[in-house]
Amino acid sequence: MTEQRLTHLDEHGHVYMVNVGEKPDNERYALAKGEVILNQETVNIIKQGLLKKGDVLTIAQIAGIMGAKKTAELIPLCHQVPLNHIEVSLKIDELLPGIQIQASTKTVAKTGVEMEALTAVSLAALTVYDMVKAVEKTGKINNIRLVEKYGGIHGDIVNE
Repeated sequence: MTEQRLTHLDEHGHVYMVNVGEKPDNERYALAKGEVILNQETVNIIKQGLLKKGDVLTIAQIAGIMGAKKTAELIPLCHQVPLNHIEVSLKIDELLPGIQIQASTKTVAKTGVEMEALTAVSLAALTVYDMVKAVEKTGKINNIRLVEKYGGIHGDIVNE
């Protein structure tokens, strides 16, 4: 196995932002997923549109898109990436019970968009939690993960 090190630490352990200036622009794609586990009663309230704050799925979808666009502002050593496409979807899953969240991001850039996809899922999940907390404080944000990543010099990753 080759020696690996954290890319945001120099040989002395000091933090720095990785220089991607010499890397070529490549088409890049990332897909992330996560879930918000809720009580069945809360899922029913969402389905019936009875929350006073509004349409949970649409508002959380918009929050996810906004979160992806602000990733470099939220994560200190993350590069600003020009996003060509962001897609965030939320759907009710009766088996959880709760909400399944998925986000995909695309760019042509020197570095990838997996952090943007993960941020989109995270912000969408936090928004679901915020919107339902008046009726349920036991919701759980679970399993936020990178599912796929394509493009770049390190190759493609498919985790599911």
